[in-house]
Amino acid sequence: MTNVTEQAATGGPSRPSGRHGRRRALIILGAVIAVLAVVLTTGALAYAKQYEGKALPGTTVLGQDVAGKTPEQIAALVAEQGKSVTVTVTAGDQEHEVSLADLGVTVDAEATAQAAVDTEGSFSEIVSSTWSGENSVDPVVSVDEAAVADFASGLIPEDKTEPVDAKVSFDEDAQSWKAVPGTNGQGVDPQVLVDSVTQKAPALEDFSVEQPIEEIAPAITTAEAEKTVGAVSSLLEQPMSIEGADGATHDVSPERRSGWLSVAPDDSGKALTVSVDEDAVREWVAAQADQDSVEVKDGIEQVDEDGEVVKVVAEKQDGLKITNSDAVADELIAALNGTTPLEAAFETKTVEAEVEEVDAPSTDDEKKDEKDSDKKDSEEKATDEKGTDEEESEEAAEPTGEKWIDVDLTNKTVTAYVGDTPVWGPRSMVDGKEGNETPTGSYEIYLRYDQQDMTNAAYYPEGHPKYYLTEDVPWVQYFHRGYGFHGAPWRSSFGYSGSHGCINLPVSDAKWLYDWASMGTRVEVHT
Repeated sequence: MTNVTEQAATGGPSRPSGRHGRRRALIILGAVIAVLAVVLTTGALAYAKQYEGKALPGTTVLGQDVAGKTPEQIAALVAEQGKSVTVTVTAGDQEHEVSLADLGVTVDAEATAQAAVDTEGSFSEIVSSTWSGENSVDPVVSVDEAAVADFASGLIPEDKTEPVDAKVSFDEDAQSWKAVPGTNGQGVDPQVLVDSVTQKAPALEDFSVEQPIEEIAPAITTAEAEKTVGAVSSLLEQPMSIEGADGATHDVSPERRSGWLSVAPDDSGKALTVSVDEDAVREWVAAQADQDSVEVKDGIEQVDEDGEVVKVVAEKQDGLKITNSDAVADELIAALNGTTPLEAAFETKTVEAEVEEVDAPSTDDEKKDEKDSDKKDSEEKATDEKGTDEEESEEAAEPTGEKWIDVDLTNKTVTAYVGDTPVWGPRSMVDGKEGNETPTGSYEIYLRYDQQDMTNAAYYPEGHPKYYLTEDVPWVQYFHRGYGFHGAPWRSSFGYSGSHGCINLPVSDAKWLYDWASMGTRVEVHT
């Protein structure tokens, strides 16, 4: 017989199956999680809102917790700390207490504060910062090394001697370059202070540093100066010359080169450099070129009515022009900046002169006849053309060309020309007597006085038979040494030789010539 016990038979309640129980438990758990998510999300948003634009939890600056502080609060904290730092600098037996600012240290409080709050502020970042521990932010500090070095140099007591740099100078008496030795002095190595400040200043805490005062060598040593003297000597030993236009040689002597050179410290202040006065070099080369150049001078010939040459007033002279003076100057400057010899040469170009023909001047009587004839012709022409429209009359053409003065020692006359046209004269004059002859040649007026005292006291003392002194000589124009044109109010006649060499003119003629001519006016004196 089999005994089977059934729950239904016992009359007890029935239970759900295992699958249905698990499902019910999962539903309950999901509901709990949903409730928790709502609660956590709401709390996270509120928590994140609390740190918006502020330092996150765990943020420290200068060892202080700044969580939840604004940039302004953090910047004020950093700035205050920076101002309170005291640096004790010991130099020799003296102590100096200074601030970071005195040393050229800059604390950027705003940048430090910005670094402390520079986050996204998301919930995940906030939770991460909360659980990750301390987030230390270093102050933003910059050190001006030059300012620190200047401060270090200022620590040297006044009774200490500074080092003196060696230098190179030119001995005028010996006409040579020499090295002037440098001397050691008492000073500091500023790098000691620079390194200490750079290392310790960012902590924004008080600190001390020892700055030794020691014997300091000059920045430019004696050896450097001697080396430079050697370089200058090598430069001066090189042959340098310029071949001139006439075959002569312009030697660029060591003495001349020395005048163009100078020695001074370079930009670093630790070495010497040799410089060339380029403007002086170019000026000298230009002067040599001018010396070799020949100014073109047109010839002047007097011709008669038939065009036949009756007298050569001035021989023509071709000119010579230097065409490469700038290039030669460049070569010389390059040689002076190096150690190579110079063998330059001037290149030339010939400028051909011309011959100007002028009418031979008439004598005073002939001139008078011409004037009378011209006057008669003019009166007859005026009668014939009376009643004609003035606009139809033709004016004589104005003379053109170079102004020049003809001095004819044979005829004892002075004539003023414009080009080939005589505009004044010939006028009678008195030239130098025997033993005081007026020199012949081509000249230019180089000195003028409207009035001047004339004397030969430089050659003969007062009381000597040849001594003379003439006061207030009018309208003086010198064209060669002490020879010139001037008025001679003491003379009543002209047209002979009788002066000390000057060209004597009636006062009115001398004034006309003075008013008409100018500095540089050409003067041709001939027999």
